[in-house]
Amino acid sequence: MLDKLALPEIRELLGADDTATLGDVLNRWLPADLAGVLDGLGELDKARILRALSGPLAAQVFEYLTLDVQERLIETLPDEESAGLLESMSPDDRTALLEELPPASAERLLARLSPSERAVAEALLTYSPDSVGRLMTPDYVAVQRDWTIKHVLDHVRSHGRDSETLNVIYVIDDAHRLVAELRIRYVLLAPLHQHVRDIATSNFIALKATDDKKTAVEVFRKYDRTALPVTDARGALLGIVTIDDVIDIAEERATREIQKFGGLEALDEPYVSTPLLAMVRKRASWLVILFLGEMLTASAMGYFEGEITRFPVLALFLPLIISSGGNSGSQAATLIIRALALGELSLRDYAMVFRREIVSGLLLGLLLGTIGILRITLWSQFSTIYTVHWPLVALTVGVALVGVVMWGSLCGALLPFLLKRLGFDPATSSAPFVATLVDVTGIIIYFSVAYSILHGRIL
Repeated sequence: MLDKLALPEIRELLGADDTATLGDVLNRWLPADLAGVLDGLGELDKARILRALSGPLAAQVFEYLTLDVQERLIETLPDEESAGLLESMSPDDRTALLEELPPASAERLLARLSPSERAVAEALLTYSPDSVGRLMTPDYVAVQRDWTIKHVLDHVRSHGRDSETLNVIYVIDDAHRLVAELRIRYVLLAPLHQHVRDIATSNFIALKATDDKKTAVEVFRKYDRTALPVTDARGALLGIVTIDDVIDIAEERATREIQKFGGLEALDEPYVSTPLLAMVRKRASWLVILFLGEMLTASAMGYFEGEITRFPVLALFLPLIISSGGNSGSQAATLIIRALALGELSLRDYAMVFRREIVSGLLLGLLLGTIGILRITLWSQFSTIYTVHWPLVALTVGVALVGVVMWGSLCGALLPFLLKRLGFDPATSSAPFVATLVDVTGIIIYFSVAYSILHGRIL
């Protein structure tokens, strides 16, 4: 691996304009390590390093860079060099970059590709941006059922160099329809005279080019595969999707869900690349909504102003109680949203979740309520802050904690189901949203409990 000491050496070679030595040094490193070094350099230095690398290595390093860095480099390099990089890139990575470029730039670069690569690029770009077709690559190895193992091995030697993966070989018929798949280990272990049909399996999993990317992630996770074939409506083999692309999609989805759960709109670009005003706009929308929701807290407090005036001690425990409800709601929302995302729960499981959260909320509320009662009891032995009515105060706090924690757990658990049922992303029932809802309702629960217990005695 390249260590951090390599960067000063590379800067020195760049400063000396020693391209020959630079190329000799860098061509010995792994593409992923070189991409990490490029992240610490300016655009012009990135371009100089790519020029110093061998053609295939330059394309591999370029593929490891983030899309926004790739886009800036493409705009920095002359069209001829940019087209050369695109020509050497794998089709799926090239498609991801071309769809990010301005249409005029993409068309200009497409025109500079070789006819065969341009046809591949244009074909992939015809698919919907959210479809599996945008992820696939046409670089795979396909054979016929009646071929011998010797024929298969000769074909792999001739055409396998450019394949995205050789773990699986795909079996097609005369109409290019996918009919079976063949694991490479079976090929290596089989006698040379044996036929493909004898060891291939027709029990295979395939994606449709029109499937959405979310489907691809779920299928890869379910069947634990490193590559899957992609077919059209009639079953013809179009390409394959590999695990590296699916991991990128899963990471992107997880990032967007985490950002939404934090109470903001998902960012379209990495944090450091997002313009400041765009960042403020995406954060402000939810902050305004949550702020307006919290204003209801003041309204609820105003409704119980008389109770607070007559017995101010009640106000001391308000932050404690409503925060406990918000915390329990956030916990429940986190668990349910993740379970929905992983397919562990579906909409029909809402009743089961309701029952579990009733019990969980009750037990958690009893735990916190007991701690609250003990705290007031112990404190009252050394202080008169809770007045002589401290047993009633302790009972009020204990019962209110049970009610608020149960309510918070139910809100956090059931809101994701409601949002999904309405067609929204469950991640938008974020922790701040649940906390705001429980804050308002928690005040009502707390003072209702207090009025019921203390009415006629203190209030």
